[in-house]
Amino acid sequence: MGQPAKVLQLFRTLHRTRQQVFKNDKRALEARVKINEEFKKHKNEASPEKIEEMLKMGSDVELLLRTCVIQGIHTDRNTLKLVPRNDLLTENVPYCDAPAQKQ
Repeated sequence: MGQPAKVLQLFRTLHRTRQQVFKNDKRALEARVKINEEFKKHKNEASPEKIEEMLKMGSDVELLLRTCVIQGIHTDRNTLKLVPRNDLLTENVPYCDAPAQKQ
């Protein structure tokens, strides 16, 4: 896949992730503007190395958003209700206080 196709794919992926992560949060959904600004600011970049570096950064940001961000809704002054997405919920592995003894 050529670099222009990779850039377009990352652009679309970032917007899809933004829509999923910030669903129903109008203020946070405005991250759309920032994504668009960053891509426009660098649209004339010609250095393949610099483009690859920016692609890596964009991919890292997308991964971070997708795997680490959980929405919180203020229910009252001191309370937040967390709204994790289903793809973030995983099987919980029980913790063991007493590790197995080596024999």
